[in-house]
Amino acid sequence: MDTIRNRVREFREGRGLSQSALAELAGVTRQTVISLEKGSYVPSLLFAMNLAEIFGVTVEDLFSKEEAS
Repeated sequence: MDTIRNRVREFREGRGLSQSALAELAGVTRQTVISLEKGSYVPSLLFAMNLAEIFGVTVEDLFSKEEAS
């Protein structure tokens, strides 16, 4: 089964944002950001697009499909 890999933590830390600050910018809870960074939450397309906009990158820069071996 394929999984979704994300680089949210990398971009968040690169911008000097805390999980709480990112959550506030994105209009979600800190727990949502934590779950997303841990890979236990797959965001909706709209949420993924909002995150990409916050970081000034494409959705593809943030998320990629990882094929199961």
